[in-house]
Amino acid sequence: MASYKPVVVPVQPRLGEKVTQDTLYWRGYKTPVQIKEFGAINKIDFSPVSPYNYAVTASSRIHVYGRYSQEPIKTFSRFKDAAYCATYRDDGKLLVAGSEEGSIRLFDISGRAPLRQFDGHTKAVHVVGFLSDKYRIFSGGDDYSSNLWDIPSATEIVSYSEHMDYVRCGCASKLNADVFITGSYDHTVKVFDARTKKSVMTIEHGQPVESVLLFPSGGLLVSAGGRYVKVWDVLKGGQLLVSLKNHHKTVTCLCLNSSGQRLLSGSLDRHVKIYSTTSYKVVHSFNYATSILSLALSPEDETIVVGMTNGVLNVKHRKPEESKEKSQKKRQPAYRTYVKGRNYMPKQEDFYVSKPGKCVLRKYDKLLKSFQSSKALDAVLEPHIRLYTPEVTVAVMQELNRRGTLRSALAGRDEKQISLLLTFVTRRVIEPRFTPVLVTVADMITDIYQPVVGQSVLVDKQFLRLQEAIGKEIDYQEELLEVLGMMDALFATLTKKRAAYLEENKSNGLTKTLEQDMNN
Repeated sequence: MASYKPVVVPVQPRLGEKVTQDTLYWRGYKTPVQIKEFGAINKIDFSPVSPYNYAVTASSRIHVYGRYSQEPIKTFSRFKDAAYCATYRDDGKLLVAGSEEGSIRLFDISGRAPLRQFDGHTKAVHVVGFLSDKYRIFSGGDDYSSNLWDIPSATEIVSYSEHMDYVRCGCASKLNADVFITGSYDHTVKVFDARTKKSVMTIEHGQPVESVLLFPSGGLLVSAGGRYVKVWDVLKGGQLLVSLKNHHKTVTCLCLNSSGQRLLSGSLDRHVKIYSTTSYKVVHSFNYATSILSLALSPEDETIVVGMTNGVLNVKHRKPEESKEKSQKKRQPAYRTYVKGRNYMPKQEDFYVSKPGKCVLRKYDKLLKSFQSSKALDAVLEPHIRLYTPEVTVAVMQELNRRGTLRSALAGRDEKQISLLLTFVTRRVIEPRFTPVLVTVADMITDIYQPVVGQSVLVDKQFLRLQEAIGKEIDYQEELLEVLGMMDALFATLTKKRAAYLEENKSNGLTKTLEQDMNN
């Protein structure tokens, strides 16, 4: 009996996949560290001074973490209800935070009790921050107001009531100590100057604004709301420069890297998109387990921290360049040992003894070897295989079809398993590299489970989605064929004209010359 040969998974390039310098750079972050908080994480803010600790606001607490600590090194918990938007001052010595009860608290990093408490808002305060002069605080709340506070006297300087809905985000200019910006659910972004009694600029975003960001130069403003990230030119009176629609759900947070050349956006669709600030194209993307509420990048771009709705804090660190160099130096002797003797030529009196290599089979190969078709199909439908390496799933389906056991492997499944199969086929059948195999799989699933149509709402929905996906693909192919027909007709017309032109010039004896010119 011949030995079992493992399933050969064809290597096929993914359409549009390019390895760029950005791809290599952002993939350089190590495996993330997961830290569980007490509730949804609404704000992450890095200290601007070394050692770059970061404050995490979740539930009714503010936890301060060190760069590599997995437990908080300090906790501020003097809140009766939820805390919001804990933000560092530029010198890293003070921390300010809003709260659900409407008060604003100012903390000293070295202490625990609040240094100041600012009362004036009648509803929850979701936005707080320092102006660049370090002695004033701006705030925005659910009472539609945007206020300015004086730290030494703990008094309100001015209150603006121009927004018509909740104020949920804001930022301050680093160049002008009197300018700050707020964004609201009334779809507007307003620019305030502390020297005036009303806003100096209003920008219409078009969606409830979740986050605003001002470039260090102060000339460009970024707003996020709905599925859109929009960039505005402040110096031209709020002129829209570009509108980005790369997310599938609401964009909740924004941040810049240390050089200002890359813009990061997090969304409820579980993705972090990274844009180039010169072309505003997506250069890389991170995928997370659940919806993202907050995002921060350390001042040296060494750490990416993401806060999610389920209270999980995801921390990724870059490996230092020095350690990479050291590790390469350590590997050099091992490599020399490995290549030693590879060029040795056996002599006539030498005996060559070969040792057969041990073949380690994967789970699905072991099941195929023992003719367990249904279990082999289940093994390649597990999430980590079907989501990240769908080519393995399709290769096993192709092998089962070659053996003639694909129909028996697909049959006898319950509602949940049928829905899983249909979801995979619907998602991947339109990919050219998988279409030949998955069309056969779709036909078999339809033939096998046609009698049970109408008995399960879940399965019926999946069949309808499959029908819709295939219908759209057919329409798309028909449009491509129409375009191809137009191009063929155009090329045929050009060929006839060229032949007629050559025929007319035969009498002049210039045919060869014209042919050479036209070919060139």
